[in-house]
Amino acid sequence: MQYNEYGSTGCMVSTVGFGGMRFDVKNQSDAECAQLLEYAYDKGINYFDTAPNYCEDRSQTIFGIGLKNLPRDKVYVTSKIMPAQAPTAEAGVEAVKKSLKTMGLDYIDFFHVWCLREMEHYHAAVKPGALYEGLLKCQEEGLVRHIPFSSHQSGDEIRAIVETKKFAGVLLGANILNFPYRWDGVEAAYKAKCGVVAMNPLAGGAIPTHEQELAFLAKDGLSVTESALRFMICCPEITVTLNGFTTREHIDIACKIADTGKAFTKDEIEDIKMQIGKSMNTVCTGCGYCKKCPQGIDVPSFMQVYNEYHLFGKSDAEMVGVMDFETNWGRLVGSRATAEDCVACGVCEHECTQHLPIIERLKKFSEWKNR
Repeated sequence: MQYNEYGSTGCMVSTVGFGGMRFDVKNQSDAECAQLLEYAYDKGINYFDTAPNYCEDRSQTIFGIGLKNLPRDKVYVTSKIMPAQAPTAEAGVEAVKKSLKTMGLDYIDFFHVWCLREMEHYHAAVKPGALYEGLLKCQEEGLVRHIPFSSHQSGDEIRAIVETKKFAGVLLGANILNFPYRWDGVEAAYKAKCGVVAMNPLAGGAIPTHEQELAFLAKDGLSVTESALRFMICCPEITVTLNGFTTREHIDIACKIADTGKAFTKDEIEDIKMQIGKSMNTVCTGCGYCKKCPQGIDVPSFMQVYNEYHLFGKSDAEMVGVMDFETNWGRLVGSRATAEDCVACGVCEHECTQHLPIIERLKKFSEWKNR
C-alpha cells in the first residue's frame, strides 16, 4: 500500500480508502459487514469513510463494530453532515456527538461539511452561528481533528472555497470518465495543499458493468475496471481514492492496483480525453440522494437504467427491450411506482448532486413503455 500526506495535516493516509456506502446490508448482518473493515486494514487501508444514512442508516453502526478490533491511533475515520441537516452550530455539535456515540469513538479524524452542491450551501454552512462554527467548537474540544468539505460543484466554485483556507481538504466525485470536466476542482485543491479525496472512481458501477463498451480505457494488460482504479489511485493529485467495498475481492483488486500500478502518462491521458464525450459528465453515479420522491418512484434505479441510453448509445427500440428486462428481472423489479407517476414536483432534481434533468429523463421511460 502507498500512503500520502492528507494536505498539510501530517496524516499519512492510504491511497485506497474504504467507502462505507456499499455494504451488502440486504444479505449480511452488521457483524458480517464489519469484518470487511478488519480485512481492509490488514491489506494496508487506514482511511475509513462513512456518514449518517449510508446503507439504510447502518453504515456507522457497522463501522462501530469493525473499528473496535482496529488500533485507533493507526486508522483515520471520517464522517459528515449536510448544512441542511445541521443548520446551526448547536446542531452541528449534536451531529458530531451522535456519530461518535454510534461508532463508539472519542474523536473523528475528518468531519466533513457534507454535499455542497452550490455556493448557497457553502454560505449557509459558514455564516455566523451555523454548522462550520459548531465543527470548530468540536475541533477545539478534541471531538473532531480536521474539517474538510464534500462537494459536487464546478471547479471554479471548489477553488473559491479552498482559497478561503477554512478546510483541510475536499471530497469530490471524479473518475476516468468525467475527469476532463471535474479536474479544475482537483487541481485547485491540490495546489492549495488540501487533501483531495475522490469518490465514485467507478462511476457508480457504470464502468464495471460496461467493460465491453469502454474497452478503450484498458491499459497495460489491466481490465477496464482495473485501469479506471489505476487512473485514480495512482494519480499524483489524488490523496485518497474511496472505493465502496462489498466483498473481499473488491478490496483485493483495489489494493493490488495500489501496490503495483503507476500513474498514467500525459500521452495516455490525452488519448483518453479524445475518446470521452461530454455526455460522460452527466452519467448518473448512483449516489441515491434523489430517492426522496413523494410518489414513491425509485428514481436512482430509473436513472441507472437511463445510463444505457445516455451513455452507451442504445436506440429507443433497444431501450424497449432494456425496460422489459429491467422491469421483470433487473433494477426495476418490485418498483412501487412507475415513471408515469412523476408529477414533476422537482424534489429529485433538487437533491441530485449532478444537477441532472431527472424529470425530462423520466418522460423517456413513458415513451419506451408505450412504443
